Amino acid sequence: MTPECQLFGTVGCHLCEAAEAQLMPLVEHGLWVELLDIAENEALFEDYSLRIPVLRRLDTGAELDWPFDTDQVVAFLR
Repeated sequence: MTPECQLFGTVGCHLCEAAEAQLMPLVEHGLWVELLDIAENEALFEDYSLRIPVLRRLDTGAELDWPFDTDQVVAFLR
């Protein structure tokens, strides 16, 4: 079973849009990704404002910082 993930980003971030595009083929094959806008949460903004986009696994808390490609995401999910 594929782990559930969160993608930290914000509206208007071109890197976040690129990360979402990298994840879409995986989402179409069953990956569940919750998009979190760091601008809506002060603690998330403090933690991630200089790092977004960041993909985090919910099961382990492991994080994958941008830049990443589909192969790197697949390896991260194993």
